[in-house]
Order: sequence, then structure tokens, then C-alpha cells
Amino acid sequence: MSEGVVDDSPPDVRRERFEQIFAAHREAVLGYLRRRTDSGHDAADLLADTFLVAWRRLDAVPPDPQTKPWLYGVARRVLANHRRGEGRRHALATKLRDELTDTPPDVQPLLEDTPAARAFRALPEQDRELLSLVAWEELDTAQIATVLGISRNAVRIRLHRARKRFAKLLTAPLANRSVVALSEEVSHEDA
Repeated sequence: MSEGVVDDSPPDVRRERFEQIFAAHREAVLGYLRRRTDSGHDAADLLADTFLVAWRRLDAVPPDPQTKPWLYGVARRVLANHRRGEGRRHALATKLRDELTDTPPDVQPLLEDTPAARAFRALPEQDRELLSLVAWEELDTAQIATVLGISRNAVRIRLHRARKRFAKLLTAPLANRSVVALSEEVSHEDA
């Protein structure tokens, strides 16, 4: 049957033909892919992709003895696509790794030893996250509520308390900051 002709076989006949092709050639195609990949998981995924193409183009699958070579051709193209994708992912990961090795300018204040940086680091994690969402991500209370999965009112209350704790830490003497942070721990209402 040519590719341009629509297969009007009943679905059961198509499924039965596909199942026969799959049963007869699964091991051979899997072996083909395993010998060409480093990972059994990748080979299994590529096998699924190969047979997905075979299902979609079932009317183009030639009868035996040409079925297996046709499937190898599909597997070869699926593998080539996979390798191209891996190459792109690897290049992107390398680029991101190179970019992230430099300290971003907006994180620099946290690394410095300024009174604000020390006070911020002394805050409980919940407070730091909340204040970061406001200052760095520039989110409003509705957006923060979405991020945290809480109500806007809860965000306003927690933000008010976090700002108060931060202000208290900023004005506290250096030696007392950890004591202030511990005594001002997040209450049950904040959790």
C-alpha cells in the first residue's frame, strides 16, 4: 500500500498487524539500538519511538522479509534525531554551566559581608524566600501566593512579619543577631 493511500482496514486488523510486527521484530530492533547507545533506558525509549513511527505509518511497513530492514531504517533515523537532541542538550548544559560559574551581579550582595547581607542570611529560610520573591523576582502578593500555594492574605501577613524580623536584625548589634533570629523564629501561623 502506498503512503498516499489511507488504510481503511478495521482497527482490529491494524492492531493485529502491528502486534505481529512488534512481536516478530522487537528483539532485533532493540538489539540494534542497544549496540548503538550507551544506556539501556535510551535504547528502550528509542525502541518505543521506532514502533510509534511504525504504528503511525503502518500502511507503509513492507511485508516480510523487508519489514526488519525497514524498521532498522526507522530506528536509524530515530537514533540520529536522539543524538542531535543530545548534542543540543549537551551544548546548552555547557553554556549554562559556563554562565553560572560567574557570580551573577544580583546575588553578589548576599556574598558580601555587609550589614544587610549578614542580616538577610540570619533570617529563617521562609523569610529569605519571601523577601527574595519580592526584591529579586519582583513579584506582587498575588504572584507570590501562586508560587507558595497560599492565600494573598497569608502572603501579606508573612511578608509584614518577615520585613519586621529583617528590620530588627538590621538594627541589632552584630553579636545579638543570631539570638534575635532564633527568638523571632517563624510562628505556627507563618508555617
